[in-house]
Amino acid sequence: MITLAVTIGLTFVGYALTYLNGLRLAQRQERLARVNRQLGEFYGPLFALTEANSRIFAAFLERNARPDGRSPFDHETPPTEEELAEWRLWVTTVFLPNIRAMRDLVLAHADLLSEPVMPPLLLQLCAHVSGYEITAARWSRGSHEQHLSVVSFPSREIAAYARKGFTELKREQARLLGQRRAR
Repeated sequence: MITLAVTIGLTFVGYALTYLNGLRLAQRQERLARVNRQLGEFYGPLFALTEANSRIFAAFLERNARPDGRSPFDHETPPTEEELAEWRLWVTTVFLPNIRAMRDLVLAHADLLSEPVMPPLLLQLCAHVSGYEITAARWSRGSHEQHLSVVSFPSREIAAYARKGFTELKREQARLLGQRRAR
């Protein structure tokens, strides 16, 4: 009788441990799947776009800097018509498509944010894009009085946000995959 009770007890404990281990593994797999989606559909593309945008903006500044090395927009002397035409070309062909892609990521993949609420920084990004869209629409109609968005672009902040989110998720992905940190 005691042997039967011990056998039944051990069987029950075995099933319980198997169930709990299976549950833990399933939760880990679900977490890994979410991290992979966050990296692949939001933070990875956002990081790549912010890095590309920063580098192409630096190239623009290098090519179009005034003799003192400053941007035509950060100068006492207003930009010339030639400088403004070059700016419009860069904005419409490079910068605006990049920031639109960033905004579209935010709009399409807000469910993948790490935060429980929409960060104000991302809302500022969306507003900046809308501000440039109206400016670009005016340019297409021949009106060149405005050359900047009505909302400033949070370039450093958005780059830091994307880098931090990407790095933290890559670390979490490695942990979930059982990889040890390189020392």
